[in-house]
Amino acid sequence: MKKLDLYIIRKFLGTFFYAIALLAVVIIIFDISEKIDDFLEKKPPLNAIIFQYYANFIPYFINLFSALFTFIAVIFFTSKMAANTEIIAILNSGVSYWRMLRPYLLASFILALMSFGLTNFVIPETSKNMQNFQKNYLKSQKNNNQSNVHMQINPGVFAYVESFDVKKRTGFRFSLEKFSDSGMVEKLTGDYLKWDSISGLWTIENWIKREIGTKAEIITRGSKMDTLLNISPGDFAIDIDDAMYMNYRELRDFIDMEKLRGSGNLMKFQIEKHKRIAFPFATIVLTLIGVSLSSRKIRGGIGFNLGVGITICFAFILFMQVTTVFATFGNLPPVVAVWIPNILFGILAIWLLRIAPK
Repeated sequence: MKKLDLYIIRKFLGTFFYAIALLAVVIIIFDISEKIDDFLEKKPPLNAIIFQYYANFIPYFINLFSALFTFIAVIFFTSKMAANTEIIAILNSGVSYWRMLRPYLLASFILALMSFGLTNFVIPETSKNMQNFQKNYLKSQKNNNQSNVHMQINPGVFAYVESFDVKKRTGFRFSLEKFSDSGMVEKLTGDYLKWDSISGLWTIENWIKREIGTKAEIITRGSKMDTLLNISPGDFAIDIDDAMYMNYRELRDFIDMEKLRGSGNLMKFQIEKHKRIAFPFATIVLTLIGVSLSSRKIRGGIGFNLGVGITICFAFILFMQVTTVFATFGNLPPVVAVWIPNILFGILAIWLLRIAPK
């Protein structure tokens, strides 16, 4: 590694971490002003606020804005280098443009690796700590009621609940259907469903059971039935926000389980899984675009480069949201929806690098 590589990497990482640190301070100040009433009302210990909440709060927002601030950092310090004719001096010394890109790629790879680690392993753990703090000291606004829940709890066995209260662990208008190759063979319905945490059994009240044979149908009724089902109350409470509490392995295993159950949220969780790989890769793509835009000395200077760069960056983020919507509500495969922005803007990065002055 040459002095040039160390110089650019130091400039790159130094500008990034300085900018992200300023952002973190601003976010914390705004968050404190928003939650000051809850802090005064619940009176959490100071060490809990600092170490249990904000120490776990910062990694999430650092990762959330990492791609954007990587892009801004590249444009900012590269534009300054171009304005000071440092880029011209580097190229005139015999260093090729492609060789100059090496430290940019190395630094962006470090930041992409950091983002991957934060997204898949660190943030799920810190989010759990934040959740515990919020349960104890902040007002929870999560909805405890779920309606029209369908899931497959075993191969060929489907459960339905019209309404389920997660907090009380009770459901209304429950049905359980069993299918074989010839069709439905059994259907159990009940007006009321309740979980017994001690025995681990479900209590079904006012139940009717239909056993469908090839020649006859047997119907039985009862006021109360205790039975074992391959579901728990927590299965009714899972939504896409819960993905942030799962590391990559847990999310992958959860998706496999939801495929078996036929969950309606499966597409959203698959998108989240692919995002955890595609988003860190976007750091490298945006770095290449930033270098190609800002390595030329122009009349507008840093301000013009920042304006163009931020416009491209927000177009990238908007395009990613649009393709995600197509995957969620359309027929676009999740892996394609998540990677299309990286592919298209990667092609843009290559084109901009080819036309950049060398």
